[in-house]
Amino acid sequence: MKTLTLFAAASALTLQPAVAGAATQAPTALATSALPTSGAVDAVYSSWRYAPIWFNGSAAKPAVQQLMQILNRAPVDGLAAGPQLAAQVQSALQQASTGNPAAVAAAERTLSAAWVMYVQSLKRATPGMIYAYDVLKPQGTRADQILLPTAAAPSLDAHLISVSNVNPIYTQIRAAEWSRMQAAGTLAPDPRVTANLDRLRAIPATGKFAIVDSATQRLLMFENGAAVDSMKVVVGDKKTLGLPTPMIASVMYYVVHNPYWNVPHHLVRKTVAPAVLKQGPSYLKARGYEVMKDWTSESEALDPKSVDWKAVKEGKVEIRVRQKPSGANSMGDLKFPFNNPEDIFLHDTPMRSYFDLASRDKSNGCVRLEDAHRFAKWLLGREPAKPSGSAEQFEQMARGVPIYTTYITAQPENGRMAFVPDIYGWDPAGGTQVASAK
Repeated sequence: MKTLTLFAAASALTLQPAVAGAATQAPTALATSALPTSGAVDAVYSSWRYAPIWFNGSAAKPAVQQLMQILNRAPVDGLAAGPQLAAQVQSALQQASTGNPAAVAAAERTLSAAWVMYVQSLKRATPGMIYAYDVLKPQGTRADQILLPTAAAPSLDAHLISVSNVNPIYTQIRAAEWSRMQAAGTLAPDPRVTANLDRLRAIPATGKFAIVDSATQRLLMFENGAAVDSMKVVVGDKKTLGLPTPMIASVMYYVVHNPYWNVPHHLVRKTVAPAVLKQGPSYLKARGYEVMKDWTSESEALDPKSVDWKAVKEGKVEIRVRQKPSGANSMGDLKFPFNNPEDIFLHDTPMRSYFDLASRDKSNGCVRLEDAHRFAKWLLGREPAKPSGSAEQFEQMARGVPIYTTYITAQPENGRMAFVPDIYGWDPAGGTQVASAK
């Protein structure tokens, strides 16, 4: 199969008709009180007084059909009860069609409760995602935060589509899976697809941001919802080292020129300490390594002879070893830090041979870039310029750029779904068609 291009710019997709017979095949409508959001919705209607969202007089607005389609498709979004909610909405609409004011009022709240439940499900946090800042977590999940913008939307139909289309990548994958389900006459989505959509919810629909996809080992740069550039990356090695690149949502604020490389503890223990015990401090000097007193930015270097290297090798003592900037420095010329508890960052690298590999999961968890200079230029909006030739020179961005490290194995091509190899073993059982990573 030829290489897939999932992250090409995706245009907004309109909803396709529901699976034939879905409304009649769905379970019997629930009682209104069975909707877990109904109490919060009642509170909104009691506190704010505005025109009905879903009705003009006793007639349902055309956008209600859009809501029905969204609910019937909701199992792909991870809301298995979507078709059941659609059946409940349909029942409420039938009762409201009599024109009885009480039935219309009840239907208005039933539709709002179903919409709130759907949006809340859509905005749940990504399992396993590290959110470095609270503002990057799902926002606007209260009933009032969902219903008031819906009521104020210039176009109800457009608002429903906009909210349900989480981001262009999410929308493209969901559309391909929904097409497959329609062709198969099923309301059961592939669990691998729903797992991938879970991982994509953290990604915004617009703005400037970067994505590291560990499944395809690529970095993608987005502006206004469209991919404007991409490059190969090297990501964490789970199979051999047990160090997959974790899923993180954070923000980059600056670029580091001439970075130090702080050698990971496992490499200090397994590589550096045994070499020093065998070759002496000359091993460190030849490679530009320094032993530091602590992990602060003002830390002083220690005499390597003062270190109990045998204890370091045995894992009884942890020390900080850093490598000075040079052509051999594992960070290369540029480093791209962002706040996260796992100390993951993006960086340049002198090891170019890895970029020729089909599977580039070879790092200790951090992400090596094929073209760090090009990425720095995109982040900064100008040619990067180091302030001086000294170590650890910082260049500030005009504004922070969000960065998302994630794992997307689902790859739609021509409306059909395939999957790249699950190198981390994070996917549930499901689709077996395999595509090649680019």
